[in-house]
Amino acid sequence: MEIKKPAAAGTLESSDAQVMIEPGDGKIELSLQSSVMNQYGRQIRATILETLERLDVTSAKLTVVDKGALDCTLKARVECAVFRSCDASEANIPWGGAVR
Repeated sequence: MEIKKPAAAGTLESSDAQVMIEPGDGKIELSLQSSVMNQYGRQIRATILETLERLDVTSAKLTVVDKGALDCTLKARVECAVFRSCDASEANIPWGGAVR
């Protein structure tokens, strides 16, 4: 998927994550802040990058502020931000099918 415009998903509430995405310059640039970075930083980064790979996103700038979100929440927030940035309509969103 091609990232066409800036988009965001999520909140800064406890147990959630805020994902902001915008068009990139040929690679994935990930800026990650997390309240549990020391314990789960590698897993959070892997979940985000895996989700982008499954959505065929190869060029994007992401800023993720994690407040202790579970993997399923991170996947949902990344997926939502990507679909919003691509102007996907409700009819074209493969919810639950693109990301496993």
